Amino acid sequence: MAGYGGYLKKHTEALVKDIGIEAACELTGKSKATLGRYYSDSSEHADRFMPVDAVAALEAAASYPHVTSALAELKGVTLSHDTERANSTGEINTDVIKLSQRFAMLMAEYNQSIVDGVITINEAKRMLGETTALQQVLLDIKLHLDGTT
Repeated sequence: MAGYGGYLKKHTEALVKDIGIEAACELTGKSKATLGRYYSDSSEHADRFMPVDAVAALEAAASYPHVTSALAELKGVTLSHDTERANSTGEINTDVIKLSQRFAMLMAEYNQSIVDGVITINEAKRMLGETTALQQVLLDIKLHLDGTT
């Protein structure tokens, strides 16, 4: 973790402060002192990091996935923060219907885009938007099948 510790600690602190220290203690079952050690830049706490289950609990209550985002950035991955999970409730049948609808929308957009034989930047952006929406539905299906939603 050499070189990444300070970056992760900064984002861990942002996560705790996002929901408040008292709420963070309640959600994780950790004391204020323990949570403080997870983001302390003191050399004696340099090797202490928040457990992943505590991060997950806090990020579920936070306004932004601070630590997950930091980890993704360190790996060179870009995340899209979806504040509206319209399809996160329901059941697998709802997901499959939504998947079919989104795929049909993507194909309609593609069909319209290739009529003249050239896909313009605006057409590509619209198709990218549909692809991203399709990806979100697939993620919802995955989460329902895993039993996490």
